[in-house]
Amino acid sequence: MIKRFSPFSLMLRGSRKEFDRPLVMGILNATPDSFYAGCRASDDEAIAARVRDIMGQGGDIIDIGAYSTRPGASDVDAAEELNRLTRAMAVVKREAPDAITSVDTFRAGVARAAVEELGVDIVNDVSGGQLDKAMFSTVASLGVPYILMHMRGTPATMQQFTEYDDVTSDVVAFLAERIAALRDMGAGDIIADPGFGFSKTLEQNYEMLAGIEQFHTLGVPLLVGVSRKSMIYRLLGTTPAEALNGTTVVNALALAAGAHILRVHDVREAVETRKIVMQAGSCHDLANN
Repeated sequence: MIKRFSPFSLMLRGSRKEFDRPLVMGILNATPDSFYAGCRASDDEAIAARVRDIMGQGGDIIDIGAYSTRPGASDVDAAEELNRLTRAMAVVKREAPDAITSVDTFRAGVARAAVEELGVDIVNDVSGGQLDKAMFSTVASLGVPYILMHMRGTPATMQQFTEYDDVTSDVVAFLAERIAALRDMGAGDIIADPGFGFSKTLEQNYEMLAGIEQFHTLGVPLLVGVSRKSMIYRLLGTTPAEALNGTTVVNALALAAGAHILRVHDVREAVETRKIVMQAGSCHDLANN
């Protein structure tokens, strides 16, 4: 059964843009230590090549991260994070000036500078506003779309906090509470991210995947980011480098359940997955009319 896709819209650069298909967000890690080496781009030439790959393969959004959130990653201060983002955005604007961009940061000051000074379109916060209490008021004042992700603790400690009554219901409840708080502050577009791989055991990740349609009760677009994560390669007994096939399977399941955005390392494969699922969904609709 393929869920009918629900079109959505985002306020981007002062105008509302409508989307009638899921979006593919390509990851650009302007870091030397992100968990998947294939998407690290810490110099201008590597950043430019990655931007060309994302856009050339059909990506819709470039998600730029300058602080690795993998367990055990080195701490980076705000100044260095912003320096990395500044260099990356300069290359993105040169290579793909019309691309939609998001900044992957949990720091309100970095988010503000990225939007106001660098021209970033979306703020993507892995902490759901918990690591910087100024984040919610900042994104509300900026008026840009905000990706609200579920995580407990910090990237270094998150796997110590995996106790839930029911992981899917608990994460939905957390996101609902945070969405309400954002709405009270006047925030605009909010995108929910269940946080696959963050503060969840392998089994809990698959429990959430099985119940993913529950996240549609939040009434906001749903982002799924599972690309090459440990929930895939540990289950299969492989490595991040060998996790593309498993990633594609999970992305297909997420799309069939109505996901609005896929955050991925491998753009071409995600675009092809989207095309197949959307085609199958269209045929399903025809067969039932």
